[in-house]
This record gives sequence, structure tokens and C-alpha cells, in this order.
Amino acid sequence: MDSATEVFVAHRNLLFTVAYEMLGSAADAEDVLQETWLRWAGVDLGTVRDHRAYLVRITTRQALTRLRTLGRRKESYVGPWLPEPLLTSPDVAEDVELADSVSMAMLLVLETLTPTERAVFVLREVFALEYGEIAEAVGKNPAAVRQIAHRARAHVAERRPREVVSAAETRDALHAFQRAVETGDLQNLLDMLAPDVVLLTDGGGVVRAARAPIAGAGKVARALSGINTAITLRPAHVNGHPALILRLGDETDTVIAVRIDGGLITGLYAVRNPEKLSHMEQVTALRR
Repeated sequence: MDSATEVFVAHRNLLFTVAYEMLGSAADAEDVLQETWLRWAGVDLGTVRDHRAYLVRITTRQALTRLRTLGRRKESYVGPWLPEPLLTSPDVAEDVELADSVSMAMLLVLETLTPTERAVFVLREVFALEYGEIAEAVGKNPAAVRQIAHRARAHVAERRPREVVSAAETRDALHAFQRAVETGDLQNLLDMLAPDVVLLTDGGGVVRAARAPIAGAGKVARALSGINTAITLRPAHVNGHPALILRLGDETDTVIAVRIDGGLITGLYAVRNPEKLSHMEQVTALRR
């Protein structure tokens, strides 16, 4: 490989993570990486002092442009919009901060930020970039970036999951949840769900899914007890956390991520839109 290719490949996982955390879509993150490569390939490496910072800057700018376009698309999206689930290797869960930052719950919180706030938050809080580096990436001065970071941090703190649950606790709860769903035991399901649990189902208007959030343990349990008995459930690591993949024959039908607070399931995120499941057979390495 030539020097430009070697440098790009060495930082590819990092750049993908930056783009994915900003966009919530593996497909769009891959497109951003392609655009980043096209611009990087034309750069004179001798003029670049810090290859990593330069690549992150290109990726961030491309992701910001795409994020604004995606925002317009989401306005006409049918039903709840959920991030594209990402199959991750178990070692991602060992990096607690990284796993938290790509969880379904956190990505939905990041959706409530403006594009610039989201970029600043991701680059500062997840990747610990200096304010000067972030300023170059988002086209702001360092003082403005500090203010944006403070505002975004406070916004996220109000909405992020209330407690950190270990991967082992989530895995144990998920196994019990899987058994309850497979047996259709309504009482066992009710015992695991918080009274105010919310189920979000993303079908994108392509497949059957609830077009509004389902709230309350009773309603959520009844919805889950109606899962097709021909579907098989298997545990997997999705977005850095244990999750369930529901398969019908050889096809992935649904991916369910869970949020657990106080030992009970408080959030269920079921992605059914086929366009968002196309990357599920790939294990993507996430890196900070």
C-alpha cells in the first residue's frame, strides 16, 4: 500500500466510529468514509502535521453535511426512528465509555442535539479532542466550541440512562427476558418490565410495526407475547451491549436492544426496517 492508504487504513475504525456516533447509521458512516478517502487521497501528506487530526476533521465535516440531510429525511419518516443497529464484538463492551456512547439509548439522546452540538459532544466527550481541534473540524472558534460543549453536556446529562449497568447484569436480564418471550409467559414478562417501560418499534413504513411508542408494562408485555412462534431468538452484542436478534428462517427479522435501570427493563428498541438490518451480518470494530 502507498503511504496515504496505509494511514487511512490505520485510522479507519476510529473514523467509522466518529461517523457512526454522529449519524446513527452504519450505511451512512460507510458513505462518509468513502467521501473522506476521496479527499484524503488528493492531499499532499508532506503538508499534514497530524494525520489523525486531519482525517477526523474531514470525516466530521462530511458527517455534518450528511447529518443535516438526514434530519430533513427523518421529518417524513414513518413511525419511530431508531439508529441502525450495529453488530459489535464482545470486547467493545469492555470499554464501558465507548459502549455507553454507542448504545441505542445514548444515540437517541444524541438525536436531540443540533448537528453541531452532536459533533462537538462526540469529539470532546467520547474522543477527548482538544477544543482547538474540534473548532477546526466544525468551523467555529475555540471559545464558541467550549460554550457548545458545555450546553451539549448539560443537555445529555439530563437525558442519559440513570445508572450504569454492567454487561453481566444486562446479559442475565436478557437471558431471562428471552426465556419469557419464547415461552409467551405473560407474568414473567410483567415481572421484568418497569411500570413505565417504553417499547419503540422501527419499521420505517416498510414492515409491520407500531407507529407510536407503546408505554406501560401491560401493553408492552402483550405486544411481546404476540411474537411469531416460528421466530428464533439468539443473543448477540449490538451497539456494545447484549441484545437479541430475532430470525425468521435465514433472515434477520428484528433486532431488540434493551435498557435496564434498577434491575428492570425500562426501554426496548426493536428495529425491523430491512434497510437498517442489512449490515447486521458484519462485525464492525469500534475504536476511540
